[in-house]
Amino acid sequence: MLFELETYTRHAKWLGLAAIGVSVLAWTVELMGAVYVCPYCRVQRTVIGLLGLILFSGAARHWLGKYAALVMGFFGAVVAANQHFMGWKSISAGKFEFHDILIIDPFLLSGLAMTAIIGLVWLVTRQEK
Repeated sequence: MLFELETYTRHAKWLGLAAIGVSVLAWTVELMGAVYVCPYCRVQRTVIGLLGLILFSGAARHWLGKYAALVMGFFGAVVAANQHFMGWKSISAGKFEFHDILIIDPFLLSGLAMTAIIGLVWLVTRQEK
């Protein structure tokens, strides 16, 4: 059931709502000053929230919604991939260290954001009328 495509397409609105929640939580943590200001992270959390909004609102069923999701998703995935690659570059140079607080490590979070963005875009493209 967890690895069935129908499970995700059937519950797309709930996944969209979860994406919105993740975005709002991430913005709240930054605005509270609990994490440092990161332009990469801002783009990723905003794109995740907007993709969630497209799924939750039902806009994913229209071709314009799909197109908007593809454009935003591509932008967000490129930003996440660039941030994630900086971690791989540090690993190759022998200078990589995880953040002291692992839950806010940019290498891990950018990998998760890239995965989430690509998954949300894929889910948007699977929505039917």
